[in-house]
Formats: sequence, C-alpha cells, structure tokens
Amino acid sequence: MRAIETNSEYYGVSLLQLMENAGGNIAKEIQKRFTNTKKVTFFCGLGGNGGDGFVAARHLLTQGYLVTIILAGKSKDINHPSAIQNWNALKPVMDRIHVVEVSDSSAIPTVETDVIVDALLGTGTKGKLKMPILQMVNVINSLKGFKIAVDVPTGIDSDTGEVLGEAVKADLTITFYKSKEGLEKAKQFVGVLEVKDIGLPIEFERFAGPGDVTLVGKQRFSMAHKGDFGRLLVVGGSNVFSGAPTLVSIAALRTGIDIAYTASPEKTAHVISAMSPDLISVKLHGDSLNPDNVAELEHYLDMVDAVVMGPGLGLNSETCEFVKLFVNKVEKAGKALLLDADGLKAFAKFKRSLHVPLVLTPHGGEYAILTGQNLPEDLEDKVVMIQKTAKELNAVLLVKGKVDIICSPSRVKLNFTGNAGMTVGGTGDVLSGIVGGLLAQKTSAFEAAVAGAFVSGACGDFVASEIGFHMVATDILDWIPKVFVDPMSHLKVQ
Repeated sequence: MRAIETNSEYYGVSLLQLMENAGGNIAKEIQKRFTNTKKVTFFCGLGGNGGDGFVAARHLLTQGYLVTIILAGKSKDINHPSAIQNWNALKPVMDRIHVVEVSDSSAIPTVETDVIVDALLGTGTKGKLKMPILQMVNVINSLKGFKIAVDVPTGIDSDTGEVLGEAVKADLTITFYKSKEGLEKAKQFVGVLEVKDIGLPIEFERFAGPGDVTLVGKQRFSMAHKGDFGRLLVVGGSNVFSGAPTLVSIAALRTGIDIAYTASPEKTAHVISAMSPDLISVKLHGDSLNPDNVAELEHYLDMVDAVVMGPGLGLNSETCEFVKLFVNKVEKAGKALLLDADGLKAFAKFKRSLHVPLVLTPHGGEYAILTGQNLPEDLEDKVVMIQKTAKELNAVLLVKGKVDIICSPSRVKLNFTGNAGMTVGGTGDVLSGIVGGLLAQKTSAFEAAVAGAFVSGACGDFVASEIGFHMVATDILDWIPKVFVDPMSHLKVQ
C-alpha cells in the first residue's frame, strides 16, 4: 500500500489528492451515521494519518459540527508535506476549532464528545507505542462515544495484526483502497470495517515505480559490521567474456551490499582483478567452467547470501554440466539464485522448479530458448504466457523489453523505465547485479526484480538525458546509488 501511494504520485495522482479523498470519506461516513451529533474529537498524529484527520475536520466544520483536535505533539513538528498543507488550510478557521497540543509529559484534558476519531498512526507502524501516543490511546479507550479508526486502529500492526503494547478499540475502522491483512487478524480492535475508494486506479498495482524502490531500502546502523548488508557470489565469465561478470559485481556493490565474490576461470579472473580493486576475484581451475569447479565454490557458497550465475559463462558441454551441478548445490545450500544469459540457456536444458528463491531475467529471445515458445506481440498475452511459466517453475521472471514484465506465480508488475540506448551490450548484466544485490540483502525475489527493473531503467534514462543514446553500460553504474537514494528524481527525466 505504501508503494502504491508513492507510485501514484509518480504517475500523476498526488498524495495531497489522496489525502483529500480519504479525509472527505471519513467526514461523509460521520455525517451519514450521526446526523444529530455535533461534537467530534480528532486525535491526530504528525504524519499522513493525522493529515487525513485534518481534512475530515475541515469538512465537518463546513457542516456545523463542533470540532476538537488533540495533536500528538506540536503543530510545528508535523512531518508530512500534505498534512502540513491541510493543517495550514485549517488556520483561517482556528477560532472555531478547539486545539490541544500534547507533549510526552502533558496531561490530556477531559473531553466530552459524541464521536472520537483515531487519526494517530496508520499503516506501517512497528514496535511498541511510545508517549504521547500510548497515553492518547489509553484516553481514547476510556472515553464514552463512538470510536472511529482511520485506516487502522493505532497500535495494530497492519501487516500482522499484532498489538503493539496497547491499541485503540474501535467501533468502526475506515480503511482505504483495500483491506490490510492485519485488520483481518485483529477484528476485536477493528469493529466494523469499511473500505473506501480514494481515487487510486487499480492499474497502479501493476506499475513499477519509486515506491517499489523504497520497499527494498535497508536502514544502516552505526554499529553495523561487514557482511550485515549481504554477500553475493557472481559466477560467470570465460576466455571470451570478462566484462559481463565484472559489471554484475560492481552493480551489486552499488546497491549497497558489502562483498561481491566474482568466480571465473583462472585467466579470466586475473583480467577481472585488473579491472577493479573493489572486486574479490575467485580464480577457478580450467579454461572454462567445468564440473570440478563445483567443489572449489562450496566454501564461498557457505559464506554468501545469494548467487548470480550466467553472464559471460559460455555454453560448452562441460560448462552446461557445471551449471546443472551447481544449481543443485545452491538449492541444497538454501541460497537465493538469479540466472541470466548463458546460465539461463544452460538451465533451459534441465529446467525445473527449485525450492529456493529463483529469479530468471531473459529477454524475448532467451525466453524462447527457456520455454520453446515465442512471446506474442500483445502485452496482455505476454503477461499471461510469462506468468504461466513463473507458475510452472515456481520462479520470478523478469522479461526485459520496451516494457519489462515481472511475474511471480501470483503477482505481475510492468516497468516503463529505460530507453532505446540501453540496447548496448552489458546493460542486462547491470540489471542482474542490481537484482542480485537486493537478493543478497534478503529482499524477496519479486520485490528485488521489480525494484531492480525500475532502478536499472531509471539509471539509463538519466544517462540518456545527459549524453543521449551514445551510452555504454559502465555509464549506468554511477547512477545506481543516486536512484536508490531518491527514486522520485526520475520524474525529472520523464
């Protein structure tokens, strides 16, 4: 839901519009249920949930209701841009609103009211409630009157239904767009559940955007240690190709992982070592990857969190046998796996469902090799066919094209970033590195593929905006951290 809301702004429906629709729905529900009641008290947080309350309060004022707002902190500390705008919209009519600002230690005055609106905290709340929110929840529960929760009762984890110490016991919960899983598990706190439309087109669920990037971000702590943010093993390269696995590894490091091991045949590995001091090059015996290399990699497989295999690998018979044996080892070790390029083509010869997170990243031609079927021209027909393959292989497929199609057995996303300049060799390797880096950070396979597709394409768009279509794959690498830090910045190049 958080990703969809962020993406809606990216696609032109602002958070301010969504807040206006949400608050308007709250006000309409109160008017419908309480035609003779005139006293309504809003307990509002300093974020988006509080902003929904501000909008509802404004609407009710126009209908003659007596409104009290009890704010969890100081109005100067409201931290959501749309909530700030809606608070400012109340300033001209503040003489008609009773406002109480509650700090950690201040007491909440006695309130006589008919309707209590809990607009303190919304979806995404984690951890035990703290003051003054905890105090306000207890006050809400002690009050007589009809209790309405906005989006989710404060103190309920919207994902799990867990009670975060204390929670509002609502008579009615008004949630938006769709119900949340946690609401179904906490019915004793939710009361009657109403789901209201706020103007989000259903199509937005299928569109990748900046919100999908925010879902995969990992917070850094000052006490973090090397390895806390993932280790990746990249297996690829041959006497012909040394650049592909190098691009994968550098792209993965740019996503924020701590270590990338790049395993290649010995001569190729020496070339890779000379390309960048940031890479740990694993030198495998032989001119190309072969079954004997499996044992050499077991030590590294034990240390890493995910594996990317395939770029620059080659397809001689020994290498294809290595791929089959090593896939079995990866599965036995329980590591997430991404197969691309030659690794994917080798996998096509023995393809099967694996019991680990699996991401396959073919373009149209590689998809035909994998499945024996050519993709149709129609986008929706493509989606149906690709998702069928995802179900058969219990995998996430990221099929690269003008529109990237990302399918798990149960979900679909379409990604529109990227441009014609990215047909240059190596851009697919960068994509594999980004997705592989996210897998190494314990991101789910589907979320890693969706975010990776958006970031890779957005980086290419930034490069194109600077130098046109005369790009090479290495141009994209420096943009990766910039897009992760501010994915909404892609609006500037659309």
